[in-house]
Amino acid sequence: MLAVEQLTELISELNVRVPVLREITNQQDHDQALALMEELIEDYDTNLVAIEALSNSIARYEADAVSFSEFNQRGLGGDPAVATLKVLMDQHNLNTTDFKNEIGGKSMVSQVLSGGKRLTRDHIERLAMRFGLSPALFFK
Repeated sequence: MLAVEQLTELISELNVRVPVLREITNQQDHDQALALMEELIEDYDTNLVAIEALSNSIARYEADAVSFSEFNQRGLGGDPAVATLKVLMDQHNLNTTDFKNEIGGKSMVSQVLSGGKRLTRDHIERLAMRFGLSPALFFK
């Protein structure tokens, strides 16, 4: 069994080697974190703990960074899941045809974005997996 001291030591080493897991302070760190996330999600099951830590770090940075204030303001009010989807679409240059595996066809995605349909729990779980995010992010 792993002792608390050993775990604390491992976490301290990770904080030194990969500080973006804990905190992102600038755009360069953010870019590095996004690149790291893309690599980590290639083996999602193995990297789950790191993915969750990194996604939390990215979410904290994006919530506070001036460069994301327009996105964050757009997300105020309305369905938080749709707001999150719109931000992800903007960040990744995606359109309504890019979510066949997560939501469905172009028509369904358009209906979700316009408020005519709601994202289901299954949609949210698939979106979270695709982007390496916690599903909880879609409910904030």
